[in-house]
Amino acid sequence: MPGTLFIVATPIGNLEDISPRALRVLGLVDLIACEDTRHTRGLLNRFGIKARTISYHEHNERQRAEELCKLLEAGSSIAIVSDAGTPLVSDPGFRIVDAAIRRGIQVIPIPGPAAFVAALIASGLPADQFFFNGFLPARAPARRAMLEELRAIPATLVFYEAPHRIAKTLEDALSVLGDRPAAVARELTKLHEEIARGSLSELARRFSVGAPVRGEMVLIISGANETEIRADAKSEEDAPARLLARVTELGREGLDAKVSLKKAARELGLKRAEAYRLMVAQKKRRSK
Repeated sequence: MPGTLFIVATPIGNLEDISPRALRVLGLVDLIACEDTRHTRGLLNRFGIKARTISYHEHNERQRAEELCKLLEAGSSIAIVSDAGTPLVSDPGFRIVDAAIRRGIQVIPIPGPAAFVAALIASGLPADQFFFNGFLPARAPARRAMLEELRAIPATLVFYEAPHRIAKTLEDALSVLGDRPAAVARELTKLHEEIARGSLSELARRFSVGAPVRGEMVLIISGANETEIRADAKSEEDAPARLLARVTELGREGLDAKVSLKKAARELGLKRAEAYRLMVAQKKRRSK
């Protein structure tokens, strides 16, 4: 009989958050696949668990997933853990879960801590509907483009962010989304846990001054209200005409068609492929 793959959530800071079930599973499996074996060994030693460990991270995930599936097919039981929180949630693990399911291997989740859930429920923002996006792009243009795509979503927006980027991300969010209610949670369940709440403008000011902040961060932003949704829909309706007008204007200034389209798309927050599609559709509409 094939073995079982367990997806085991581990503490995001406070070791008391690990469940008795997680400890039991980690003590019984034949092998634990870890994002960082040294980090996980500290957790295992804390609870007297002697299980074998093997590395499983973003750089070796493809190869390691195949190796571990062969062990599972041979009857071994394996637990996969990340450095903190729930595997697969902005962490490695998808490849082995996908491969195991395709091979008919049983996959069992052992639920537990997840930083974005802890941050969301303590943020003071609605948690009945939310959109978790993981990490935003590191580069500003791509980050702003992603925020543009999410602008009209009525659910609370939840992101992970690196401490050295949080100030710029808050500035971009304010520029793209407007001055919405928001919260920044860092070092959750740890000694220096902090949840900063306020408008995006207030948080942008707070994190732009003083010493650089440290620790894992979660950014929570209020979703779009009805007025914003209607305004965004109206903007989308007007986008083809505004795009054509701007491309025409740039053409009169001496830019060629390709450069004009690229520049206009960037100014209007459109992807180049989408801008080209809108241009073709608008021209067809005018030719009828």
